[in-house]
Amino acid sequence: MPQTRPAAVHVRTPATSANLGPGFDALGLALALYDEVEAEVRTDGRTTVEVAGEGAGEVPLDASHLVAAAFRAAYAAAGEEPPGVALRCRNAVPHGRGLGSSASAITAGVAAAAGLLGWRGAGGGPDRERIFQVAADVEGHPDNVAPCVFGGFTVSWREGERWRALPLAPSGRLRPIACIPEERLSTEKARGLLPAEVPHADAAFTAGRAALLTAAVSGHPELLLEATEDRLHERYRRPAMPESARLVSELREQERLPAVVSGAGPTVLVLGVEPENPSDAGDAGQISVGIADSIRARTGTGWHIRPLKIDPAGVRITSPRS
Repeated sequence: MPQTRPAAVHVRTPATSANLGPGFDALGLALALYDEVEAEVRTDGRTTVEVAGEGAGEVPLDASHLVAAAFRAAYAAAGEEPPGVALRCRNAVPHGRGLGSSASAITAGVAAAAGLLGWRGAGGGPDRERIFQVAADVEGHPDNVAPCVFGGFTVSWREGERWRALPLAPSGRLRPIACIPEERLSTEKARGLLPAEVPHADAAFTAGRAALLTAAVSGHPELLLEATEDRLHERYRRPAMPESARLVSELREQERLPAVVSGAGPTVLVLGVEPENPSDAGDAGQISVGIADSIRARTGTGWHIRPLKIDPAGVRITSPRS
């Protein structure tokens, strides 16, 4: 007997930080800051969108909305005509700050469609691999989509006609802190500052640091300061975000903290690290608080300093909330 498809689903997608310094377009981290979408099939065939939180009053409220466009892309990938749908979005991921807001919206739209279509993986849960393929196709690159779908720390790449992602368990000692400025920066503008070619020495240096970064995040966080050094993209983007560049330099050089530009910026991500034995520093929960206080002393007003946890699970698809 065919399984009855649900008429509505609830989706939650995490913020993400891509690159993490030298892992340009390949490495990403899922952060415990979430967008939520409720999708309900409409019998009249119309698409409607409601938005609360980030982006409210700024984004379109029709089929051109990014969540709605991704929703339709998933149905197209399944070879089906999309139904009318009512999308209710509650956004916490800042827009235009380098925290993966577009990947979060795209993943939410694809996952909502996946829930309504009944896409299931081998274990009976959501078919994350299928969601990842469609979402990365819509986004055009996988570095934010991969951690958004799978959670944790991911390495992603393109192989032939398919996107690939390897989820890795990050060290439990990591304590990310997002330093979010008021100003925004589009990914297109940030990418437009990158040169067509870079010196071979810089490429080799960055490749080595990216390899080290994978090891550092996965189990050797004491190496993060060296591992987050980059010569491939951050220096070229400094003119578009001088305050972020200043903060990264000061935190790295004066505080000896592994600070990087998050994605295309202008958010700065600091990868705080608990000591191996938390008793060495008293209450382990105070590590992030102490680092955040030292950051606030350097940013002043106009910045939101937010300690965050790493999201371990990625996108979640559940029944609508009552």
